[in-house]
Amino acid sequence: MKVLLWLSLSLAALAIPTKRDAAPTVTIAQPSATIIGKAGDVETFNNIPFAQQPTGSLRLKPPQPLQTGLGTVQATGSSMSCPQMYFSTDPREFPTDIIGWLADIPLLQTVTDASEDCLNLDIRRPAGTTAESKLPVLVWIFGGGFELGTKAMYDGTGLVSTSVDLNMPVVFVAINYRVGGFGFLSGKEIKEDGSANLGLLDQRRALEWIADNIEAFGGDPDKVTIWGESAGAISIFDQMILYDGDNTHNGKPLFRGAIMDSGSVVPADPVDGVKGQQVYDAVVASGGCSSSNDTLNCLRELDYTDFLNAANSVPGIIGYHSVALSYVPRPDGTALTASPDVLGKAGKYAKVPFIIGDQEDEGSLFALFQSNITTIDQVVEYLSEYFFYDASTEQLQELVALYPDTTTYGSPFRTGTDNNWYPQFKRLAAILGDLVFTITRRAFLSYANEITPDLPAWSYLSSYDYGTPVLGTFHGSDLLQVFYGIKPDYASQSIYSYYFSFVYTLDPNSNRGSYMEWPQWKEDRQLMHFNASDAGLIADDFRNGTMEYILQNVDVLHI
Repeated sequence: MKVLLWLSLSLAALAIPTKRDAAPTVTIAQPSATIIGKAGDVETFNNIPFAQQPTGSLRLKPPQPLQTGLGTVQATGSSMSCPQMYFSTDPREFPTDIIGWLADIPLLQTVTDASEDCLNLDIRRPAGTTAESKLPVLVWIFGGGFELGTKAMYDGTGLVSTSVDLNMPVVFVAINYRVGGFGFLSGKEIKEDGSANLGLLDQRRALEWIADNIEAFGGDPDKVTIWGESAGAISIFDQMILYDGDNTHNGKPLFRGAIMDSGSVVPADPVDGVKGQQVYDAVVASGGCSSSNDTLNCLRELDYTDFLNAANSVPGIIGYHSVALSYVPRPDGTALTASPDVLGKAGKYAKVPFIIGDQEDEGSLFALFQSNITTIDQVVEYLSEYFFYDASTEQLQELVALYPDTTTYGSPFRTGTDNNWYPQFKRLAAILGDLVFTITRRAFLSYANEITPDLPAWSYLSSYDYGTPVLGTFHGSDLLQVFYGIKPDYASQSIYSYYFSFVYTLDPNSNRGSYMEWPQWKEDRQLMHFNASDAGLIADDFRNGTMEYILQNVDVLHI
């Protein structure tokens, strides 16, 4: 019996969880909190608050720092989202408006864990990481046209595992920020209230929280790289130019490097300009607040679902208006002091090394809904009516003339007469992709190289989905390769090595292994050209006429 008892006790002892299996617990001071996560090879912490929640009187207000301790935070639940604008509820956007109304009902928003109580962040770190580890920190800012998106879509567990496998372990942070009308409502009322560009301010508040607290999670606050895709990449550039390039907090930089995938400079009219005011007035009208003496306060007092439907009553990115965005960062004179192109050309950006690049066919996804456009004149009319209010017909005709045919100058590029979904599809896809993403990237690199020639910068073009019918290597397709690693091909594996090297040393070549050297863009203006099975260098000189046009006419190309 004693032997049996000894054996049972021994077996029980073997079943006791090890320290690695115990729930990881981190104590922070700003504000004070004990945060309990989930164990695993990669430890998980979800929904850590970084600001007071923007509900009630704080709706449509800048994020406020947390003032009191949080006690114990159980950071083990499902990742949460801010309210989403899946589809517009604008009846002019039929049939997507019907889908929009259905998507806005509380049940469906709840299914995705979406609510106004959403200013929180998620952290992933290798098991065994301690406060003494001092690992580089990679901060992810999601995209979604400033209308939708959430950190819940971007679980960084796989990225952290890969970083460990590559012997470059990192701490990964994904942040939430308000989108749509909750985060980017415009209008003179918003400007006068000091409540413009709330989504950007949410991002900045999260970065300040990271600076104050990430060391407790094993991250090094002096080695933070910010990374984003699409609207997330545009946000990265905006964080570089916010407050005229001042990215400091308590006297230290909030980040030391930046990675922008498919997005950078978006020239924009002021928050109280014609476009911004149109959006505000439409939301006010939809919310039934037009007769109020204080329309902004009326919006703040609306029931959540009523305000959600009002905010989503303007045209959305998934529809005919495409990337003529209702909600976008706009100059407010305070945080974003001028249009991003103006600040960039004036050198008012944080001087940090950066990587910036695009998919070959950025515009194809955004030209799917305009099948009634069948002539070149209609392309000009479309750009005039929905995009560039200040451009003359002659100026837009000059722009469109830079794309004389859809076989050579149409997207998907390098596909000849194939993939022309409707008569002007490839032409419109090429123009939208170049103006919003691909050629504006080159324009920024050009004047950045003139202003700060010693600032390291690398650029790329991805073609790993070449041959995909109609869409080609479309906007957002890099998420499958680069973020999720669903296709473990050459492109995915090499980019991981380059990116983690950059996070570690601010040079993508430092730990690249057997992959080819990636030269800085200023050296002959070369791009790394990523394909599914290999990579090479190409000159960044395609469609140069478009870049010259943008540089000469940028004042009338504000969205």
